[in-house]
Amino acid sequence: MGLGRHQFDLVVVIFIQFLAPAERAKVFEGIARAVAPGGYLVMQGYRPLQVKYGTGGPPIPENMYTEPLLREAFGHFEILHLVEHDDELNEGPRHSGLSALIDLIARKPAKL
Repeated sequence: MGLGRHQFDLVVVIFIQFLAPAERAKVFEGIARAVAPGGYLVMQGYRPLQVKYGTGGPPIPENMYTEPLLREAFGHFEILHLVEHDDELNEGPRHSGLSALIDLIARKPAKL
């Protein structure tokens, strides 16, 4: 992923679950590199339970996020907030209803 190194104080990643696990790992590495020291990463996505809800997102559980997956991918960040939760979304006919979500807020250490 060509975002550059230590380029952004804030990177926001919302529902990018179109990537297979091998591709996702590379993208996550690029995202982590792009966050500047002391900068923040904010993510929201679907958990695998979302497939059963059928209220949006890809129908592939392997593309969804779990707490252990995000902890492993961004374990070198300070995890400030990591929560799995269900919430109602109303984002149009393809993304509407009870949704299995996960939220991450993490800070990259100021000293590398």
